[in-house]
Amino acid sequence: MKKLALAGLLAAALTSACNQTKTTDSSASNENAASGAAADTTTGLSGLFNRYWEQNSRLNPLDATAYGDNRFNDQLPNDQTRAYRDTLRTFYQTYLTQLQQFDREKLSDNDKISYDIFEYEMKHGLAELKLNLWMMPANQFYGLPISLGQYGSGQGNQPFKTVKDYENWLGRVRGFTAWTDSAIANFRVGMRNGVVLPRVLVERMIPQLQAEDIVVSDPTKSLYYGPITRFPADFSDIDKTRLTDEYKRAILTELVPSYRKLSTFLRTEYLPKARATSGIDAVPGGKDIYAYLVEYLTTTDKTPAEIYQTGQSEVARIRAQMEQIKNEVGFKGDLPAFFQYLNTDAKFRPYKKPEEVLAAFENIHQRMLPNLKKMFGRTPKTPFEIRQTEKFREASASAEYNQGSPDGSRPGIFYVPIPDATTFATTSGMESLFLHEAIPGHHYQISLQQESTDLPKFRRFGGQNAYIEGWALYCESLGPELGLFKDPYQRMGALGDEMLRAVRLVVDTGLHSRQMTREQAIEYLLANLSTTRDEATSAIERYMAIPGQALGYKIGQLKIRELRTKYEKQLGSKFKLSSFHDELLKDGSMPLAVLEKKMDAWAAKQK
Repeated sequence: MKKLALAGLLAAALTSACNQTKTTDSSASNENAASGAAADTTTGLSGLFNRYWEQNSRLNPLDATAYGDNRFNDQLPNDQTRAYRDTLRTFYQTYLTQLQQFDREKLSDNDKISYDIFEYEMKHGLAELKLNLWMMPANQFYGLPISLGQYGSGQGNQPFKTVKDYENWLGRVRGFTAWTDSAIANFRVGMRNGVVLPRVLVERMIPQLQAEDIVVSDPTKSLYYGPITRFPADFSDIDKTRLTDEYKRAILTELVPSYRKLSTFLRTEYLPKARATSGIDAVPGGKDIYAYLVEYLTTTDKTPAEIYQTGQSEVARIRAQMEQIKNEVGFKGDLPAFFQYLNTDAKFRPYKKPEEVLAAFENIHQRMLPNLKKMFGRTPKTPFEIRQTEKFREASASAEYNQGSPDGSRPGIFYVPIPDATTFATTSGMESLFLHEAIPGHHYQISLQQESTDLPKFRRFGGQNAYIEGWALYCESLGPELGLFKDPYQRMGALGDEMLRAVRLVVDTGLHSRQMTREQAIEYLLANLSTTRDEATSAIERYMAIPGQALGYKIGQLKIRELRTKYEKQLGSKFKLSSFHDELLKDGSMPLAVLEKKMDAWAAKQK
């Protein structure tokens, strides 16, 4: 799912990348014309949005590549400089000022939604630039050193189909050295000001940067050599030889030295200065940082204290349902003992090879297909695939969805990390995971949004964390209606997945606003989830790395479920679930307050 151009930490808030085919100025004009004749004000607003998106793509060429705009595939701007941040500040303020020159009340309903979302994003872009997040330019969960590998492996968003594509990537690589130097400089500013990462996160980063397919002496062993091993058949021998030599040189003279320099800096200089505390509120300005992130990533005005209490209530509710399933299957023992049984009994680990895990997910897909038609009137055209996560990142990766392109040239991909198939448990909530990350969760929501040419591009390819993740978590609850969750252990897995999102409300706010330690947060997860200590540790370190992001899931889900319940009562026999879902998805992602206002208007029309 994807973000507008927000620097630093918020780049991690929406972790799936979206893709779009290349759009030219003329195609943009055609889309505007296709949306229908409108008043001058609307035309002017469309022009504003088009200009914004064009400049946004130039400022953020990696995002442009992900959206399928390949004009800037050779560019890697140094977003670690003060000049870049100043440019962003002017960028956001200019477009906010221009937006506010329009009379919102004279706009169409859809343009009012666009106005509200755009204003929201510009204001938050400006607010983020006032914070100290730039002093922590990367961690074990996000940052260019990680995302660059996904682009350059030849299996991600960066295209490697033509000679020009291969040359473009070399241009992008050349910017990495400057980025690394500036990132180190920013880390050093943070060291001087006490704005540093927790020590444990730095300890996770260093091995990533020193991975055997990253820091190599033989360039053919590099992750970045992958495209050379997959030359298109129509390349000439001359081009193959030239590009092979240039890629080897780039790996040994640009990439390896940059990764080595960054890892050495972190190990020798930064690690000794890293902090022992777990929460962002421990750094200067940290309370303001967290307040901002909570507000932005939930799109609500809920305080950390309110969210903490909501989390505790949800944990108690879900725990009671877990007790019911434990009793249903006849397990003798308390809930922690039941968790241990689910985690260790061999019958829940039937797989021998990764292919078997992927086939099990496809089986879930096929079983639910007949019921999808009853619950959705509109479905995506974008193709869909299930793949194993690439080896270079699977050790620290979660299952995730990377969206495809609206024209179908790249499918939406549900990535599953399978470091060891023999330890992959059927009780891990496979059915609920598929509903969330794949269908009808992220694949339906994101694909339908980016396929909608009636939306301005910042809405087609942008998104708000609480809406996107709230929708996906809501989809997990649709299991019974889709013919799933018939096995009590799959229901237990689904409850475990929901419990994970509930405990996040407690531990995220606990870590970052209540001085909860990493160790206390891990123990809280272990007490309430069927998980291993390693998995709980990885989860807590993720929440330490991206404060607030984990809150959006449950906050968004609770709002969507609240709206459905409200309209079921209001409309009675006139309520149609497929119509509710279609309306919820048709205008794409938006802040929750904007969503509720839109859905209330829809419900009024149904009467």
